[in-house]
Amino acid sequence: MADNQRADQDPGHLLLRLGVLLFLVGLLTGFVIPFLATPRLGLSSHLEGLMNGLFLMVLGLMWPRLVLGPMAQRITVWLAVYGAFANWFATLLSAATGAGAMMPIAAANRTGSALTETVVGFLLISLSLAMVAVCCLLLWGLRRGGRRPPAVAGDRTGP
Repeated sequence: MADNQRADQDPGHLLLRLGVLLFLVGLLTGFVIPFLATPRLGLSSHLEGLMNGLFLMVLGLMWPRLVLGPMAQRITVWLAVYGAFANWFATLLSAATGAGAMMPIAAANRTGSALTETVVGFLLISLSLAMVAVCCLLLWGLRRGGRRPPAVAGDRTGP
């Protein structure tokens, strides 16, 4: 029981679980591509779900190596989760509605209503800023002198 409680409170474990979830959502998005208003953007959404899911999983695996304070950890986790899921959702919303003003190549210059273009635009800009902040925090957290991950039984890579 104590191990389950620790796993639920571990940011790395949370990132792994959310990464697998987003990867699954990305796979499922692939099934609806032909039915979307802009299939090319649907493909983008499918790939964003897969890539961002993998990003969250990698972040979860590297979490023990980061040297960040408690507040910086929370900020990093939630900005990464927001950025990853917002990227998938923004491209899916754009594919479903044809709102592609900010992605003219993938959208073949199609545009949607003012409301959907505003929502997609907000998501794309805010997720971009979030992911740049995440990368800066990760670089800072990986600075020299970082913690080593705990040794695993049978691991021969240690000192």
